[in-house]
Amino acid sequence: MTIELYRIDDRLIHGQVVVGWGQPLNVGFIVLVDDDVAASEWEKELYRMGVPPGVDLYFASVKEAAEGMQAWRDDQRPGILLTGDVETMRRLTAAAPGIPAVNVGGIHHRSGRAERLRYVFLTPDEERGLRALQEGGAIVTAQDVPSARPMPLRELLDSGAQK
Repeated sequence: MTIELYRIDDRLIHGQVVVGWGQPLNVGFIVLVDDDVAASEWEKELYRMGVPPGVDLYFASVKEAAEGMQAWRDDQRPGILLTGDVETMRRLTAAAPGIPAVNVGGIHHRSGRAERLRYVFLTPDEERGLRALQEGGAIVTAQDVPSARPMPLRELLDSGAQK
């Protein structure tokens, strides 16, 4: 096995990731890539509470994740790698090439973002970042839960024009 899911979700670890994705994928580990969380014992402890026993949780900055990527790719257990935003995933793919696909799972409303799907709101910079991920070789799709149809990036970015 390997990292089965590379996901952007601003909520990071929550039920949809742990139960919705983690159980069907039978994950053995989750990698949370976030420079601020990796430096905060308090935040790490909060996220640990959301992970079931038997699932290892690793915290890493972008630099640490790039250095540890091969070990996670070689792990025999299926895993999930999470970032909380497009820019972090973009920086990670630049530092650790070879990420085959990126799942946009939840980027929620805030000032300056336009709705693309009920669970995806993007700024122009975030749209450019997603395009850069795809231009770098990753297949970028939006999909909140495993049973939903993966929406290709072009369709995701065009979806806001129809509203």
